[in-house]
This record gives sequence, structure tokens and C-alpha cells, in this order.
Amino acid sequence: MTAIDQRTDGPAGDARDDLAHELDHLRQVCARVAANVGRVIEGKPEVVRIALVALLAEGHLLLEDVPGVGKTMLSKSLARSIDATVRRIQFTPDLLPSDITGVSVFNQQTREFEFRPGGIFANIVVGDEINRASPKTQSALLECMEERQVSVDGTTYRLETPFIVIATQNPVEMEGTYALPEAQRDRFLARVSIGYPVARAEVAMLANHAGGSDPLDGLTAVTDATEVRTLIGTVRRVHVSPAVQQYAVAIVGGTRTSPDLLLGASPRATLHLVRAAKAAAALDGRSYVLPDDVAGLVRTVLSHRLLPTVEASLRGRDPEAVLEEIAAQTPVPAGAHRA
Repeated sequence: MTAIDQRTDGPAGDARDDLAHELDHLRQVCARVAANVGRVIEGKPEVVRIALVALLAEGHLLLEDVPGVGKTMLSKSLARSIDATVRRIQFTPDLLPSDITGVSVFNQQTREFEFRPGGIFANIVVGDEINRASPKTQSALLECMEERQVSVDGTTYRLETPFIVIATQNPVEMEGTYALPEAQRDRFLARVSIGYPVARAEVAMLANHAGGSDPLDGLTAVTDATEVRTLIGTVRRVHVSPAVQQYAVAIVGGTRTSPDLLLGASPRATLHLVRAAKAAAALDGRSYVLPDDVAGLVRTVLSHRLLPTVEASLRGRDPEAVLEEIAAQTPVPAGAHRA
């Protein structure tokens, strides 16, 4: 028996083979979802990939960009691609916390209180213009996003898996908006800006969408909630070596000691960074995380959690620039990948 046969024989080898098959299946399903979303969002494959990373890593996604670039369209097209429960919450100044979490209503016939679920009770929750709701209403999302449960009148209700909040906000228009509190921003696994499309993609958009029909009408689901739960289980099995874990901790730790940052990244951010790296590795068909997986997600996963000092802001040092410097100065572990 050769050395290779010895490594792949027995229960350990069977487990690796099973994981390899599961990763192949994951890539096929995610390719179908990406292609489906790509029919609506032209020329933004990296943005779609980050959305899939957030979904597979059991995180939440914040789409932050100027009006009209397709933030809501991206979230709705991803929701249409998965046969799961979907709710949209339009955040407005008069939205109440009970509109999100639900409320207990007294039933005159049964003479008992009945719980009526709010908009958060869905697999995919699209929160449109999240920064237009009051801080009190925004706070209703904190327990939902972190603990995946809702507490109303002393009773706790679990949220089904998968559960992802895809929120949009406009960072330019400040009138009538409320800044997201740091505690809520920290609960978003990733923040992404869609950006303006390239000329070729914008021309294709005109050809496909200018007829007045809704481009979402042509989308059908290519997977379902049950299959997504299976894919999430596959991502959980992706291996992260101790060296890569230490690399992620070192990068996050650098944000806490940087003189340019008033607030560094939290331990939750470290966990989100590693989870996102596992999802990215799975999308590439690997059963282990490379340092490059971590480094490639640093800006997307960490930048929205950081607060620069006044002096750094005056010098034009934004969190993205500080993160780039920290990542460049953090030693990359060599040969740290396999179990």
C-alpha cells in the first residue's frame, strides 16, 4: 500500500472523501445561485460572492452605497433564488420595534394572548434603508441578529435556520436618518459597496431592463432552505489550522493597538473573520483555510466596525487604509493549511 493509500484509507479517508463530495455539491449550488443573481445584477460577481459568503457563514450582510446602484435589487434577487421564507421590512421613522419582533394580542374568543410574529420571522429578511428607523427600533434587531431568537413578554421564540438579515443603507443622504450604533454594526458579518457598473454592464442593463418589466419576475428558485442548511453544515467542517487562527487574531489585535483607531475590532469580529474565511475556502472547493482567505476578507469583514480617531480622520486615514497597513505588517504563516 502506498503512502497516499495509507492517508486516504480507513474512516479518516472516508470522511475526507465525503467532505470533498459535499464541497463539490456546494460549489455547484452556489454557482447556480450566483448565475441567477447575475441575471439581475450585471458585472458584480465579487459582490455576489460576498453575499454567498455571508449566507454560508451564518452571518448578516450590510449593503452600503449611494442610491440607484442595485442594493435592494441584489438582496431581493438573492432571496428569489432560494426557496425559503422571505420578508421585507421597509425601515421608516414611524416603524415600531413590535413591527419587527412581533406582538402579543388578546384574543376575545379564546380569552388568551396570542403571539403574532413580526417581520423578522423569516429565513431571509431584507431590511431596506435600515438607517431610517429610530435607534429604539434598530435595537430590536440586536437579539435577533446575534442570538437568532426573539423575546416578547417573557417568552423566547427561536428563529429558523438559515437566517440572514440583508440590510441596505445610503451613506450619503443624512437627512431623516439615524446612524447605526456600533453594537449593531458589529453584528453584520460583512459590509459591501456595490459601486457603479462598468460601461459594458450598464449597456447590458439597459438592454435587459429598460422595457419596463421587473427583472425579478424572471427569477425562479434554484435551491431551498433545506439545502442551504446542508451547505452551512459543510462549511462548518472546513479546517482552520492553529497558525491561521493566530494569524486572524493578530490582524484583529492590530486594530486594538493602532494609534489611528479609537475603537478596534471585537472578539466577535475575529469569529466572523474566521467563519467568512471558511465559507470562502468552501466556495473555492478547499477543505482548509489559507492565510490568503483571511487576508482577502479583512477589509470587508472588519472596516465597518472600526472608528478612526479625530486626528486620523483629519489626515485622511480611513479604517480601510489602517487595515491595509495592519495586514501588510502582520507576518503570514507559512505552510499552515492542512489538518
